This record gives sequence, C-alpha cells and structure tokens, in this order.
Amino acid sequence: MEKKDLKIALVHDFLLYPGGAEKVLKVLSEMYPKAPIYTLLYDGEKMSKEWGSKDVRPSYLQKFPKFLKKHYQWLLPFFPVIPETFELREYDLVISSSGAWSKGIVTKLDTIHIAYLHSPMRFVWDYNEKYLKERNNKPSIFTRLFFSYLRVWDRMAADRPDYLIVNSKYTQSRVKKYYRHESAIIYPPVSLCEQAHLRNFKDRPANLNDKGYFLIISRLSPYKKVDIAVEAFNKLGLPLVVIGQGKQENYLRKIAQSNVKILGWQSREEIKNYYKNTRAFIFPCEDDFGIAPVEAMQEGIPVIAYRKGGALETVVEGKSGEFFDVQTPEVLADGVRRFMINEDKYDKEFIKKHAENFSEERFKREFKEYINKIMQS
Repeated sequence: MEKKDLKIALVHDFLLYPGGAEKVLKVLSEMYPKAPIYTLLYDGEKMSKEWGSKDVRPSYLQKFPKFLKKHYQWLLPFFPVIPETFELREYDLVISSSGAWSKGIVTKLDTIHIAYLHSPMRFVWDYNEKYLKERNNKPSIFTRLFFSYLRVWDRMAADRPDYLIVNSKYTQSRVKKYYRHESAIIYPPVSLCEQAHLRNFKDRPANLNDKGYFLIISRLSPYKKVDIAVEAFNKLGLPLVVIGQGKQENYLRKIAQSNVKILGWQSREEIKNYYKNTRAFIFPCEDDFGIAPVEAMQEGIPVIAYRKGGALETVVEGKSGEFFDVQTPEVLADGVRRFMINEDKYDKEFIKKHAENFSEERFKREFKEYINKIMQS
C-alpha cells in the first residue's frame, strides 16, 4: 500500500481542556492535517481557538445535556462502550492518543491501529485506592465491583491496537506490568517556546518582586499533589505562583497564604510571561512523563521534582534541577532549601540545550520513522 494513499484518522479521549495529551494530539494533527479527530466529548467553546478549524467528530455523548458534559465523570459507565461506536471502517491507519478510553476502538481486520499511550488507566490500577478515598471516604462494594470491571475492560482494550507507543520508560514498565505488552518509546513533543513579548499583565501577582518566585503549572487534581507544594511554601514564606484549573482550585485558594498566588487558568502567552522571573519550577507529582517541567527547562529554568516517574528521565540532578524523595510539605521544603544553596551553579544554557532532547521536531521525525517501518514490514 502506497503511503500517499493512506486514509488516516486520529482518536483522542476528550477535548475538554488543554493538557499534555492534547499537545501530543495537536502535533499529530499537524503531521496528518487531513485526518479527522474522533473524541468522546468536545468543548467547542473552550477549545475552539486550538481546534475550531479541525474536523472534530465527538461521540453521541455530545448530545447529552450540557450540565452532564460539565460533570463528565458522571458519564463514566458509558465510556468503555463509546469508543466502539466510532465508524472507522474507511481508514487504513488509525492513531489513538489514549490515557484511558480511545485505545478501545474497534477497527476492521486490515486497518492498522497504533495507540500512543500516555498512561495505563491510572485511576483503576496503581492509583486505585487513593482515587476511591479521594472521591468517597467509604467506597461501596458496588463501586469496587465496577472498578474491577474497568480493570478487566482496560486490560482487554490494550489488546486491540496492533502497535503500542508509550511516552517514557516509566510508562513502558507500567504497560508491561498491567497489560503484559511490549511497547516502543517516543518521548512526547515539547514545543520550544518562541521568545515571549515580556510585559506586565494586570493579573500578574502582587508583591512578587524582581528577586523572583517559584512556579507551578498543572492541572489542579489531587494526584498532582499541588497541595503539598502550597503547604510547603506556606511554611517557607517564599513566593509561589500556581497556574492551572481543576477540582482542587477552591481548596488551594483557601489554604494558600499571602505569599502563594493561585491564578487559575491563564493563556499560553501569559504563561510564557510568568517564566520571566521564575527561579525554579516545582513538580511535586509522580507523572508518566511531565511536559510542563520540560517546557520550563526550555526557558532555562531549573526544576525541583519528586524523584519518581518520568521526571527521572527529563531532569538531570544538579544540572537541570533537584529532586526530593517524599511527597510531604517538609521534604519538599527541604528540596527548595537545597536548590537555593546551589542556585547560582545552574547554567541556563545547559538547561535549554538539555530540553532540546524532547523537541517537537524530534517527535515528528521519530514518529514518522516508526510509521514508515510499520508500512514497509
């Protein structure tokens, strides 16, 4: 089959808010601009600037009442079934971008399905008990049975793609453990930030002077552990800026002292401006890769990260950042103190050069080489 004749489709879990997985999808869509994008739910208002010109085809869940779509977690029982309803018979190649559901699509026999896995379904595997306790202090037997069903579905869904690509060695080990599958590693694309037009925005936090502040850019979900960073900086009294939105946003505002600014959602341009006076980027969670800290390193900013997950593959200790070993405010605070002692030793140019290992151009090249290898086999 000639490559030029391929009909290609992309499948993604949700297009509801910007995040690391959506950045990967954006680059895939640039690589294959004619490919339609199938997704479970699409927020056309919030995501129109990025995706309005694309052929986005949401599932029939899009027809549900708006209040249900805003609380899409209530639709969880539908999610395993929805990917199977996508009409993909006309395509020769389907690329799914999956953190949970889209790898479960059903394709015809001669269609090649490549799944780019951001993670095995975290909330039903290694984060299962913590997730249940965060959602409900006393999970019922019915809840536990449902989660057991989701684990069975997720394991079976992982058998459907013909090829698996993962975003890190860490994810590769989790795929091997939970799915019993081998996978190829292609690190996600991290767009090298163009020079920002630095200016003072009206919503720039007050009382943050030229000495700089520490920065977090993250989805404000419990597993991201932003709360321990807020508590650590409450104790340290050092300025911290938190950018992002999520379930914990109101809680973080309540616990933050005056030196900690919770800004909520900010535009891409505004985020680049907040890098100007950032002393270090704080990354307190165990993530499968972690695009945000690499974006910070592209600006020459060191990272203070939890010593687990994908950060071990992106942060060079003592050269592009520091690690802390336990997810508690006290241990994180100690990591910040160690960074401040060594702060003058960090070379911004080295950090920027290191971040180029995760560039968008590198991702496109490696992904195309992988596709070509498959097509020629």
